[in-house]
Amino acid sequence: MKRIRIRQIRSGIGKPVDQKRTLKALGLGRLNRTIEHNATPQIIGMVRKVAHLVVVEEI
Repeated sequence: MKRIRIRQIRSGIGKPVDQKRTLKALGLGRLNRTIEHNATPQIIGMVRKVAHLVVVEEI
């Protein structure tokens, strides 16, 4: 299964609550924090929801 590396580049301050919860569910919450996940449909959907706050790269 493909893996993706997600790095938060923008703050969740002032964003809707559902986007803040999505960041937390992905394991993010601070700027420049990096996390790796398997590229499942659920994770891809979460990343799309906060795409303006994160940078994604395939591993």
